[in-house]
Amino acid sequence: MSVSLPSAQTLAPEMLEQAIISLNEAQKQAVKHIDGAMLILAGAGSGKTKTITTRLAYLIDEVGIPPSATLTLTFTNKAAQEMRARALALLHNTYESPPLLCTFHRFGLIFLRLHIAKLGRKANFVVLDADDKRALLKSLCKIRPISQLDYYISNMKNAFLSPKEAQAYAHSEEYKLMNRIYGEYEDYLLNKNLLDFDDLLYLTYAILLQDEDIAMQMSEQYQYIMVDEYQDTNEIQYKILKRLCFSHKNLCVVGDDDQSIYGWRGADVNNILRFPNEFDEVKVVKLEENYRSSEQILNAANALISHNSKRLGKNLKSMKGAGADVRVIENENESTEAAFLAKDIATLFSEGVSPSEIAVLFRVNALSRSVEEGFNRAKIPYKLVGAVRFYERAEIKDLLCYLRLIVNPNDDYSFLRIINRPRRGIGKVTQLKLEQLAQDLDISCLSSIIQYPQQSQEALGEKAYNALLELAQNIERWRGYTDLADVIEDMQEHIVFTFSRLDEVDRKGNIEEFYGMFRDYAIVNPSNQVEDFLNDIALASPTDEPIGECVSCMSIHMAKGLEFKYVYVIGFEEGFFPLWNDEDEIQEERRLGYVAITRAKDFLTLCSAKSRLHRGKREWLEQSRFLRESGLLGVYDSTLPLREKFQGVQEEVIFSKGMKVQHKLFGIGVIESVKGKGSQCQLTINFAGLRRAILAPFVQKVLE
Repeated sequence: MSVSLPSAQTLAPEMLEQAIISLNEAQKQAVKHIDGAMLILAGAGSGKTKTITTRLAYLIDEVGIPPSATLTLTFTNKAAQEMRARALALLHNTYESPPLLCTFHRFGLIFLRLHIAKLGRKANFVVLDADDKRALLKSLCKIRPISQLDYYISNMKNAFLSPKEAQAYAHSEEYKLMNRIYGEYEDYLLNKNLLDFDDLLYLTYAILLQDEDIAMQMSEQYQYIMVDEYQDTNEIQYKILKRLCFSHKNLCVVGDDDQSIYGWRGADVNNILRFPNEFDEVKVVKLEENYRSSEQILNAANALISHNSKRLGKNLKSMKGAGADVRVIENENESTEAAFLAKDIATLFSEGVSPSEIAVLFRVNALSRSVEEGFNRAKIPYKLVGAVRFYERAEIKDLLCYLRLIVNPNDDYSFLRIINRPRRGIGKVTQLKLEQLAQDLDISCLSSIIQYPQQSQEALGEKAYNALLELAQNIERWRGYTDLADVIEDMQEHIVFTFSRLDEVDRKGNIEEFYGMFRDYAIVNPSNQVEDFLNDIALASPTDEPIGECVSCMSIHMAKGLEFKYVYVIGFEEGFFPLWNDEDEIQEERRLGYVAITRAKDFLTLCSAKSRLHRGKREWLEQSRFLRESGLLGVYDSTLPLREKFQGVQEEVIFSKGMKVQHKLFGIGVIESVKGKGSQCQLTINFAGLRRAILAPFVQKVLE
């Protein structure tokens, strides 16, 4: 396979040279550094993707490094695809093999296809997605929360601890139980030739660690390694990189310690903090010129992150210059906040702003509820990014299980999911009989139907047996196809779902979308097999899906790597943002604030509420310290008690008998009595004959 774009013949030889000329001095230093370790400390919006892709093209087209000797790793398919396209567009020459530019997990998948036999496993494995993993864990354990088991197993694998090794750390009964489930879970995966997402790294490192010849081979093959978003690497990714550098030190890592926000899922900010000491004579290049955001936005971001002590240190400078001031809006509660957002965004629409240029971000996912309700009332088009994804919808999961059985007919999990989808008249009792028969025969459910027809018919009854035999024969026929297009056509003909009238349009539309996408995949990848399609889906990220013409609503974690012209961040209150308070946690919370602020290109609005309905009760809240640390509300003094910190920020309204006030539901009324003070002040108000006891924060003084 040769590497060049279709228009490569028209590209001028000077294209790479022009790209280098357009770089700033720090970027040029990074691009032209060849041998030895390098840390590119790249601030938000500082052109890191341009720097990485230009450096890759420079190594190949200028220095003469074979593309196949390079390896560039990142964290999302979307980022990998963008970087690959940009790097290849700079290449003038044509090469026999392409540079490998992919996610860590994609690299693990490629590596394991070649080397998993070293662990005594087969190369035609299928990767479980997150939803299937949780369903499998639920079948293994009914007394522990599935999310807890999922988190425990993922942590053990990322720490490179097998069930046997993790047993030494299981001191309580709770952890002993979870570790026992971990062992049963691993046995199931091994017996069914399944991998989970974490195995793509866990098993890759296991092979690199135990086999020095393979580690040396990989290191000699990939002489120049680059890693994007290095601040997000975890322990096992760090260990894999060390093994890939077995024979050289040509490791270039690119990242921003100030944007390390995934500590909760194992990312270790210390990987980037200690990198300058990992190798001899590490070159450190700081990219501090920001091309995304205005001066006012960056001033707030720089001020906030300067309060962190665990950082390498840099200061972003705006190349766009001054812009609009950052707005800080305090609303009475979540309802008035949602109304403000809807009205403000509707005004932007009227001025011709595209919905895709607008984002609403939040630290806590629960805050999206009131925003969604407000947007629905105001008919604001929005998408909740990170909600139920296409491939996690029930009808699509069913189709994927059929495909898994084509790859691995011994996959009882997938078989039992679709045993009655579409309906075949298979009841729970019949299903249990089939499972027992398969267990007695020590084979899979599908194999027992095919290989032991008499026993199966006796156990299940003639009607159920015939229905499952037809299913088994279909799967066997699909397994014999060598062309994906044939699989698609036959499946679509023989798998016919029926839905209630309420769901029919949406679900049938989803199925048609799936088959259409499956066909497109077959056309673009004619030599690929069903397992390739399944594994591509398993490696997909929620942020890979297009957002379209609507306002994006998402958590700050989901927003990392994205940018919008208009950004609203809600929930700037103590207990919501920051959510956690100890020293390490507050530093990561501050980095989250830095990420949120630097998503904005031109207009940034930070919102807080005086109260929110949370977990069934209304909570009275203080504005976040981050607003003060950002230089937007005055000086934050960490030595003062919490309530004292916020006194005097806004003038307190003194309510008195006879004063006119307005309530958002009851309209204008007159205060008849006042009891208490502050946020707990209770007012008795006469709304045109209707008397109500209302807390003071829920009304506003009517100006005469």
